[in-house]
Amino acid sequence: MNFKPIHSCIRVVDLEKSVEFYKNAFGFVETRRKDYPEDKFTLVYMAPEKGEFELELTYNYDHEPYEIGDGYSHIALEVDDLEKYHEEHKKAGYKVTDLGGLSDSKEPKFYFITDPDGYDIEIIRA
Repeated sequence: MNFKPIHSCIRVVDLEKSVEFYKNAFGFVETRRKDYPEDKFTLVYMAPEKGEFELELTYNYDHEPYEIGDGYSHIALEVDDLEKYHEEHKKAGYKVTDLGGLSDSKEPKFYFITDPDGYDIEIIRA
């Protein structure tokens, strides 16, 4: 079997705030948008400019904030300059963790940034 990941979905409360976050924090572009007014939701697909995988932002009209729960963990993105992006995200005022690593690493390998809906995104050194 040959399965290819195409997208992951997260539900958002403020669609435009989330779109701006993913544009500004990661350089994602909106690849397409589908409105379903009769079904009361909008889908926005976002992706890195050079990437086949998309993040689907699902906006259900008039929904209160979602409870993320303890089963969700995170989305991961790889970067070539971990310290540069960590500093840029901190300066932009995003909620970020300190640089960290696991017990088998001598240098920082990752940090987490939180989106407007409370979803964690792990930024990993390439």
